[in-house]
Amino acid sequence: MNDSDKKRLLREMIFYRRFEDRTFEAYMERKIGGFLHLYTGQEAVATGVLDMARMGGGDKADYVITGYRDHVHAIKSGAPAREVMAELYGKETGSSRGRGGSMHIFDPTANFMGGYALVGQPFPLAAGLAMGCKHKGTDQIAICFLGDGANNQGTFHETMNMASVWELPVLFVCENNMYAIGTHIDRSTAVRDQYKRMCAYDIEASQHDGMDIETVLEASKKAVDYVRKNSKPYFIEFMTYRFRGHSMSDAKGYRTREEEQEWEKRDPINIFAGKLKKAGLITDADIKAMEKEIDDEIENDIIKFAEESPEPKVEDLGKYVLDDNPDPRWIGPLQQ
Repeated sequence: MNDSDKKRLLREMIFYRRFEDRTFEAYMERKIGGFLHLYTGQEAVATGVLDMARMGGGDKADYVITGYRDHVHAIKSGAPAREVMAELYGKETGSSRGRGGSMHIFDPTANFMGGYALVGQPFPLAAGLAMGCKHKGTDQIAICFLGDGANNQGTFHETMNMASVWELPVLFVCENNMYAIGTHIDRSTAVRDQYKRMCAYDIEASQHDGMDIETVLEASKKAVDYVRKNSKPYFIEFMTYRFRGHSMSDAKGYRTREEEQEWEKRDPINIFAGKLKKAGLITDADIKAMEKEIDDEIENDIIKFAEESPEPKVEDLGKYVLDDNPDPRWIGPLQQ
């Protein structure tokens, strides 16, 4: 990375943190409804992994799929932040036209193939995307983000086996924050280190610190290059921590304040900012100016766009349920 890249990545992580903080506020103001799962504390993982991949959509970009903690992954993939926020607001201008909400951000123009509410659902879909890349003969790959809590689902084991047997170009990224909602991994999983489970499927795997973006970048480059070059799966595990509860209804009663304080010392933004300050690339004044600029962008553009966007029309309730040009064999019976 050059100096410009380092400052860009710091700004991105601060932007994602501020974006999530602002969605928290909007939820408390009752402007966002439904479920809301925030990414606060884990910013280095999605930022670092996807910076090493090909983003932005099109026939050469990689595909990204994840679970329901999906706002940051969508934006980093190339989904416009204002459309992601509009989706949280349930507006027609949202990335899923206001029909999906927080857990179902979707933007195929950015090759972001969705956040999914069902635990374990993205695994087989990621394998399908990778199979598609293989059939097309491109060097695209599929990147599947998953939490440690999803790894005990049957779809996890089935997909790992298929991905290995069929040699699919898919990168599985485990964001191990040690909690499945309120259940600690030690209480639910026989093997705490998730990457070790890959020996059962003959899949290359590794584990790394997910709170240091430089570590994430280095490990992700090796993983992405491996999948792209060999057209084989790779499983990479990042040890990380969410600073907020599982969702907005989570009071975090299952965690001690001492544990949270220990992890807060390893805030990925503070770690990286400290490195850049030590290298003389940025000052505290620069960071404050950056934060002010980001806050203004979120408030005066992203929030403004979401709040001023139209609500979906009641008469369009059935819109997008079927294709805009449906096969008459299917639409006919529904009209009768």
